[in-house]
Amino acid sequence: MKTFKGRVVAPGTVTAEALVSHGGLNTLASFQKALQFGDKKATCGDQNNPDLYGRQMLGKALCLPMTIGSTTGGLVLYCARAMERTPACMLFSRPIDSLAAAGAILADVWLEGTPMPVVDSLGDEFLEYVKTGMTVTVKEDGVVEVG
Repeated sequence: MKTFKGRVVAPGTVTAEALVSHGGLNTLASFQKALQFGDKKATCGDQNNPDLYGRQMLGKALCLPMTIGSTTGGLVLYCARAMERTPACMLFSRPIDSLAAAGAILADVWLEGTPMPVVDSLGDEFLEYVKTGMTVTVKEDGVVEVG
């Protein structure tokens, strides 16, 4: 088991199976099926992300370098959380962009229910180490254990 420490963007604790992308997450393309077409498993619809395309994101520890895409990123994350169609947590090797951070923070503050912890700045070593299928535990203080 290896431990990493990042910056807490949205607090919470969770243990989930890792789903890893080495490319950026286009939030709109990735969550479009979940938000517009009723896909309750949040199947990734971003054809430009071969690591995630066609994979179920719901309940996974989504591990990635960063988000990419349009200015709708924060709203997409907020709506996905409101509809209960999000990963268990989002873990970034780099700093999260301000729009995606805003969506995660507002969802944490305004919405009831299961939180979606978000931790960023975990470092390149985190993304090199974690593999899809590994177990990831997120702690309230931004510590992430991968085993």
